[in-house]
Amino acid sequence: MKILHLDSNHPLLLEQLKNAGFTNTEDYVSSKEAVEKVIHNYHGVVLRSRIRIDKQFIDAAKKLKFIARVGAGLDSIDTKYAKKKGIRLISAPEGNRNAVGEHALGMLLSLFNNLNRADQEVRDGQWNRESNRGTELDGKIVGLIGYGNTGKAFAKKMKGFNCTVLCHDIKEDVGNKNATQVSLKTLKEMADVVSLHTPWTPLTNKMVDAQFISEFSKPFWFLNTARGKSVVTTDLVDALKSGKILGAGLDVLEYEKSSFESLFSSQEMPEAFAELLKMNNVILSPHVAGWTVESKQKLAETIFEKITKHFKAK
Repeated sequence: MKILHLDSNHPLLLEQLKNAGFTNTEDYVSSKEAVEKVIHNYHGVVLRSRIRIDKQFIDAAKKLKFIARVGAGLDSIDTKYAKKKGIRLISAPEGNRNAVGEHALGMLLSLFNNLNRADQEVRDGQWNRESNRGTELDGKIVGLIGYGNTGKAFAKKMKGFNCTVLCHDIKEDVGNKNATQVSLKTLKEMADVVSLHTPWTPLTNKMVDAQFISEFSKPFWFLNTARGKSVVTTDLVDALKSGKILGAGLDVLEYEKSSFESLFSSQEMPEAFAELLKMNNVILSPHVAGWTVESKQKLAETIFEKITKHFKAK
């Protein structure tokens, strides 16, 4: 069985697949059009997000038996059409769930204790103690929207801070000892902290907008380590200005795209993003919540296990 790798991953994945008898081909630079001309030779594809797997790609992949994404989501794949063609879809949300949970926790503690702002002020020669008085996480009510792999990992860490953890999910009976499942209405009435752990779907697209935010009973802290397009940035900025949202930790942004750096030119930068960059109660990171040394290996191991569970090399 021949596998085409379209993104670089931990070398362990290539090594294990080779030892299991699979034939690996690496192509980390060719365009989608170029790959489509040769994909008919391969039985499997392993990628992250460099190339979108759409209907045209799938139609060109005459022998394709599986598509494996080394990550949690399958947003870049036309999953409905792939399933219709009998192609197995493989992802590895288990591989980076702990990393995402730790990143979300780090952002939250930094927000509560003004660490980013205080660090910069000290570097600038300012010793402002009272304005950097922190807030304790102990005893807060933390609401998780989406309770899959990363939500569960984050909830487990929150219990160590004596927090009450609530979760809301479209699936029933997903709550566990670390989080009580509630309606979205109840979560909005009670939460001091809101953390997104949802995939991108039509239901979650632009979910966090002005109406959504206004329905919370209390001002709250907001974390997004899920998908940038689930949040309307203009409405988030307005809520940060008004104090409805007390602070935000954002690992993902509405504006993410392959040429993200172009946003920093004056012609490209949306006004809401420019305002976000100036706010000292906002922490930003470049979609790296699940991007640790350990998760890179765990993702590779998980993908290998899932491929070999369903397919033999010969």
